[in-house]
Amino acid sequence: MPKFLLIFVMGIFSPVLAALEWQTLAPMPQAVQEIYPTVHKGRIYVAGGLSDDIALEQQQMTAVVQIFDPATQSWSLGPALPEPRHHGYLVSVKEQLFLFGGFIEANGGRWSASADVLLLDENMNSWRKVAVLPKPLTETAAAVMHDKVHLASGRSPSGASNAQWRDQQDVNWHWIFDPLTLQVTEAPALEQAFNSAAAIVFNEQFYLVGGRQVAGGNLAVLQRFDPAVGTWQNLAAMPQAQGGLAAAVLNNQIWVFGGEYFNDGGGVYSEVWLYNPQTDQWQQRGDMPVPRHGLGAVSLNKAIYVIGGAVEVGLKATSAHLEKVTVELTNPL
Repeated sequence: MPKFLLIFVMGIFSPVLAALEWQTLAPMPQAVQEIYPTVHKGRIYVAGGLSDDIALEQQQMTAVVQIFDPATQSWSLGPALPEPRHHGYLVSVKEQLFLFGGFIEANGGRWSASADVLLLDENMNSWRKVAVLPKPLTETAAAVMHDKVHLASGRSPSGASNAQWRDQQDVNWHWIFDPLTLQVTEAPALEQAFNSAAAIVFNEQFYLVGGRQVAGGNLAVLQRFDPAVGTWQNLAAMPQAQGGLAAAVLNNQIWVFGGEYFNDGGGVYSEVWLYNPQTDQWQQRGDMPVPRHGLGAVSLNKAIYVIGGAVEVGLKATSAHLEKVTVELTNPL
């Protein structure tokens, strides 16, 4: 039974009821976490990921590409990545599907940051490397504005070593990738370096939600980049600091899901947060039926699809969950 919640819409102070409904759909063929799914030509793509379901001999990572078709409510497998990869960011732009960076197995470890830009060749049914980022980049956040891809925050090797998690440091970089020229240009950097934030685009502006720092823990920051002005702006902070979370837009609101924390034994956040860009305010909107971190969320067909992740902190209890979230607004007066 859905819960009805009192909210205020468009600055009008008449009560409107919001019914947040969660529907469990067909699970993924392969449970994965640390994923950045995207919508491409009406279907949801998930590429690679980590999973404790995968053997240690395979470094618990996969090259599998999983595709969910909302028309048939079913999953299929697409062309596999050239090698297993996790934390690679998928982006659909100008009818093309790209994957940026992430970690691969190299140099003696499974946390070797990659600078690869991969493109799905849909005619040849395979992926190919089409560009190289200025430096390796992982755990970044990406958004498409004006047919270009913005990459901001993340992690990159701090020195010559590039194989283990500890070899990476947080970065405050902001790059713009042009899918026509396959070139990267620098853009205004963030005020601080961090990783594992959630990214969305709303009204042609780039929002970064939360994140974390290797040394400083989770962040509650909300930042917005307006390409027309060319600056980052700090907005109302999240009610609690969260990293490893996911976000999507629905009904002109930003919805935020999940994440993990490492203090006091660690755990996974259950709260669902709603941010209203018009009022610059946050409110909690219930809890996730299955709280997770390292998950993905995408908007499609007037719904949000919440995908994968893990129900316990770290690389364990990886989930194959797929949920469809809808919000119905009704005026009771």
